[in-house]
Amino acid sequence: MPGVRDVTAEEFIKAYSSHLKRSGKIEVPTWVDVVKTGRGKELAPYDPDWFYIRAGRFFIRRHIYLRKHVGVGALQKLHGQSANRGNRPSHHTESSGSVERKILQALEKIGVLEKDTANGGRRISQDGQRDLDRIASAIVEAQREEAEEDDE
Repeated sequence: MPGVRDVTAEEFIKAYSSHLKRSGKIEVPTWVDVVKTGRGKELAPYDPDWFYIRAGRFFIRRHIYLRKHVGVGALQKLHGQSANRGNRPSHHTESSGSVERKILQALEKIGVLEKDTANGGRRISQDGQRDLDRIASAIVEAQREEAEEDDE
């Protein structure tokens, strides 16, 4: 059975973020349209669905999918960016911890993630693993059908 590793990152992020939006289970905070996603940013994201896309991006970066436990700090480093410091050289800055934490809490609330009490951080629950693999297999199946149509 195909898994997340068998699908390209772009396709999986698009499919999983649309799945999260369609399901309507994730409670999006009211501040998503005005918040900066990190110290190195000047404005909020332009895409109105950025919260869902960032939630889908957590898994494909293989931080939560491959590693058994991941905390907010690791995700801050992952989603960090280069900050423009004027005349001085640019430096890497971490993303907003609040944004990362709220996304983890939202995914935990719908049962995709669970807290890892032994090692700290969060890990994918069995239901979450099943959902991710189901979405990945649907993408692979759609690719097969598309390839068959192209062959004919």
